[in-house]
Amino acid sequence: MKITVVGAGNVGATCAEAMVRMELATEIVLLDIKEGFAEGKAMDMNQCATLHGFDAKVKGVTSDYAATAGSEVVVITSGLPRKPGMTREELIGTNAGIVRSVVTNALQHSPNAIIVVISNPMDTMTYLAATQSGLPKNRIIGMGGILDSSRFKYYLSEAMGVPASDLQGTVIGGHGDTTMIPLTRLATYQSTPVSSHMTEEKLAEVKAATMVGGATLTGLIGTSAWYAPGAAGAALVASIVRDQKKVFPCCVYLDGEYGQSDICLGVPVVIGKNGWEKIVDYKLNDEEQAAFNKSADAVRAMNAVLGTL
Repeated sequence: MKITVVGAGNVGATCAEAMVRMELATEIVLLDIKEGFAEGKAMDMNQCATLHGFDAKVKGVTSDYAATAGSEVVVITSGLPRKPGMTREELIGTNAGIVRSVVTNALQHSPNAIIVVISNPMDTMTYLAATQSGLPKNRIIGMGGILDSSRFKYYLSEAMGVPASDLQGTVIGGHGDTTMIPLTRLATYQSTPVSSHMTEEKLAEVKAATMVGGATLTGLIGTSAWYAPGAAGAALVASIVRDQKKVFPCCVYLDGEYGQSDICLGVPVVIGKNGWEKIVDYKLNDEEQAAFNKSADAVRAMNAVLGTL
């Protein structure tokens, strides 16, 4: 089995390292446009084999899509990262051209691949891939909700003083500071509502912190985060290649589900060998549905920019 990661920057390299340590494929191809960059990252990872005890191989290449031929999954991380003060929306112009080129070249050599989009603005880049690739909609998946949900559970664990692994929490909607929707009503701690363990005010603080979680890290380290995004991408790929049928919140093409159509937005889906296989209906209440519709309006406005490029 072969998996390709396009973009050997922080997120792409971290995702590739996580996947090789999980031995999700016999070969992971890491591709970048910068001469020697992916090759160096791949060599560095392969030199960890005896230290971490894995047998999978990472192959680094410079713009050589022929080396990616036969990939079952292609993960797209390439594009400009966010800088402090920059919104994901400001990346549309540059990253749209990059993602369009990557999808075209990757599918030329791996026509049966499932495409995982991590590049920002993730919802719009997923929509671009879904509408221009010609692939069945289940084979285009945006990763964002997995990362946002991980951050949600982190902030809940910090507020409650309990392990994040004992928490369940989901973020739906757009992958943006103002468009994501942490579902506080459905968040649980060991099968009990988190709302019974913390005040409404504290829960609102957790929700607010989650929504700006990416911007918080960008401000602290001067660029986009990479450990959690890379790990989230690897977790998504693992559910695909191992056919785990895990339920993850992912950005997928909606055709009437959750009251929206002709848009890619984060909703809970079952992830297996065919990509996303089923959308799970969480039965949103009126307030949550209104927030979801507002999120969709904002993402749709971003998508409209694609028509001006």
